[in-house]
Amino acid sequence: MKSVKELMEEERRDEEEWHKKHEQEHIKHRGHDVMHAEIFIIFILVMAVSQIILVVWKRKHFRSYQVCTLLGLWLIPPILSIAKEFYRFLFTWVVFSAISGYIFKLSTADHISGKTPRFVYNFLMALHVMSYVLGIFGYAIILGALFGVNFMIGVKTSTFMDLGLLLMFYGIYYGVLGRDFAHICTDRMACKIGYFTNEGLPKKTLDPNVCAVCGDIVRPAPKERELSDELEEPTYTLTCGHRFHERCIRGWVVIGKLQTCPYCKEKVDLQRMFKNPWEKPHLFYGKLLDWCRYLVAWQPLILFIVKVLNNYFGLE
Repeated sequence: MKSVKELMEEERRDEEEWHKKHEQEHIKHRGHDVMHAEIFIIFILVMAVSQIILVVWKRKHFRSYQVCTLLGLWLIPPILSIAKEFYRFLFTWVVFSAISGYIFKLSTADHISGKTPRFVYNFLMALHVMSYVLGIFGYAIILGALFGVNFMIGVKTSTFMDLGLLLMFYGIYYGVLGRDFAHICTDRMACKIGYFTNEGLPKKTLDPNVCAVCGDIVRPAPKERELSDELEEPTYTLTCGHRFHERCIRGWVVIGKLQTCPYCKEKVDLQRMFKNPWEKPHLFYGKLLDWCRYLVAWQPLILFIVKVLNNYFGLE
């Protein structure tokens, strides 16, 4: 293990080398102020136009927007990884894709067994929690690098920072991908189970003791959210009066991004459902993943368009 003095000396040399390269770039681009301004204007215009197009597209044709976003999330990172030879990411992507393909096959089968929805939701919830833990752990490592914790274990700051960023990327990427994938699986399973709506023909009535998410029996409990038996699963009753397994309705709301009752479509009161402070970070993390979706799926395409326009106008 290297001493703190040796690590600081290595970092000083790396920083000096970086400053030299940075100075060479400044010399190379000296006198290009007008060109840089034109590049910046093109970038701002493309960003503004693309933002308007994406918002209108999402409002008018949400289904096609969702499918294209999911394909972009699923295909663009591995393509870039092949070009840059990031084989570690490709391995994790292949494993995730294989498992997700099996889950998708289960959720889109012609005849869904009563255990399938719960199995799918458990997998998607586990994926969400794993993404959450990786993101928090990566963020903690980055903070440790900023406060010099890496010197205590003999690791360079750049290496420690790269590890934190890598874990954050894996957590956010698979969190975003799993969240969109869960939304599609949720819709498919809800339609297959047959308790998605109480309108239209043939009409199907939901039994009071049946969970509309998984189709299993909801055991009567003396008081909501309390167990009458160690083997019984806690239940939750929405404001509309429909009862569900607690894990099922949480998966429906948090993972499936569906903030309505699975049966009658009434709005779910998230503040009432998530009363404990330690439960609310999952909601915030879900919103963060929705925001990161734009960066992962559409930002590379926007930057590619900007690069094409710059090359067309002869800007460097």
